[in-house]
Formats: sequence, structure tokens, C-alpha cells
Amino acid sequence: MPTNFCRHGFAVASLLVTLLTSATASAGRTASAGRTAATTDGSSLITVVIDAGHGGHDRGGIPGQRIPEKEVTLDVAQRLRNVLAASGYRVVMTRDSDVFVPLATRVAIANSYRNAVFVCIHFNATKRMGAEGIETYFYSRDSLPLASAIHYYVVGGAPSANRGVRRRGYYVLRKTSIPAVLVECGFLTNPTEAAYAQTASYRQKLAEEIAAGVRGRNSVASAVSTTRVATSENIPLQPYIDQTKVAKSSHHRSKHSHKKSARRKKSSSKPAGSEASSALTDREG
Repeated sequence: MPTNFCRHGFAVASLLVTLLTSATASAGRTASAGRTAATTDGSSLITVVIDAGHGGHDRGGIPGQRIPEKEVTLDVAQRLRNVLAASGYRVVMTRDSDVFVPLATRVAIANSYRNAVFVCIHFNATKRMGAEGIETYFYSRDSLPLASAIHYYVVGGAPSANRGVRRRGYYVLRKTSIPAVLVECGFLTNPTEAAYAQTASYRQKLAEEIAAGVRGRNSVASAVSTTRVATSENIPLQPYIDQTKVAKSSHHRSKHSHKKSARRKKSSSKPAGSEASSALTDREG
């Protein structure tokens, strides 16, 4: 009888050990699953909506421009997608091929995600070949930390000049309900910057620096500074140029000119208000 009792007690103890081991393993799997729902930088999983500027019949840039903007923006956007996805972010592309997507559709895609940020990729162009540098645009106040972080990293990692952060009411920035930025990654009409943009290594570098800015958006300090520091834990909030009144001033001048021309007996050959219409037209950049 004592022998049977010992055997029975041993079996019960073994069963308890097995159950405890199984429960521990299950808890470990649950914890591991919880960790995969976060990005590698420790922040909660968010969606990044990446918008490659232009596309399809919209070549981008200015007439006569040799390098199509739509091609390099898409390449940088796809590289950015890969970098962010590898870090655990959910990524949505407004376009993933050479197609035209209306601005309203791009905004609608961005606004369909709540816990998200919107990053619009562009390259600059002008008739003055000497124009150079990186610009980052934002509109809403809650987009400034994201713009600061992205600009901080892109300017720090690119050999181009720093043209600063700018606040302006581009359609894709003004109409989005989530933090949104538009990055001008250099001038394709500048021979030096155009040469950079045509190399895969430089486009990859741009993607990595933009991704670093997305990851560092919550580490932007309140103190205004333009000094690049060694750690990613203290990113300075960037000073910015407010250009939101540019279109309004053009509109005001155009209305004033229209009133003066209306008093004249001779009609103008150029329709009144055309400059205002051009200035207020929603565009990407």
C-alpha cells in the first residue's frame, strides 16, 4: 500500500510539472507575440502611409527637365517601405507603380488610418541650375515633430545644403488629419544633386534617413536647435519658415489689380484673377 501511494504521488507531481511547463511556454509565446506587435525602436506599431510624388502622365518637375521626378520619387518610396517594414512598421503606399493618383485620393488613403503618419516624397526643380538643398514641409502643428525629425536626419546624412523646414498649405498636407510631411530631396535641375539622385546608393541613403526620422519622431526636444547631436534620443525641434500666407498675399494683390483694371475703359488681354487662380491651385510641390 505505501508503495502504490508513492507511485501515485509521483505521477501527480509529474503531471503538475508538465502543466506548469506548458503554461510557462504558452506565456512566453504570448509575450513574444506581443513584442512582434511593436516596432524595433520600442514604440507601438503605427502605419506609415508613403506617397511617391507624381506618377503616370504627371512627370513632375519643370518642362524640359531631363530626369523624370516621378521615377526617383517612386524608387525612394519603395526603398523607404522596405526599411520601415523591416523595422516592424505597417506600410501603405499611395502608389507602387507608374500610375497617376489624384491628390484627393492620396489624402483619402492617408485619412483612412488613425494611428498613422503620412510621408510624401518629392524632388525639387527650378530654371536656376544653381538652386540646391533639402526642404521639408508641414502644415499642422502636430506635424512639426515629424518634420523636424525627418529633416534633421536627411540633412545630416545628405551632402546637400539645408534649406530648412517650411510650413505651407500644400493640399496633401492641409487636408490630412494625421501628422504629414513633404520632403523635397534635392533639385533634379542641379547637375550635382541630379547625379546623386541617379545613384541607387544615394536613394537608399535617403530612404534610411527618412526612416530614421519616422522612428525618432517621438524624441524631438522642445528646445530649438540646428546642431546635429550624436544620439537619436535628443532631436532638436527645427525652426521653420511660415509660407502659409504666400498664396493669400498673391490673391490679395490680384484682387487689388482686378479692381483697378475694372475702372479702366480698356479691357486687359489677360483674364483678371488668373494669377490668384494659379497661386491657389492645389499642387504637390
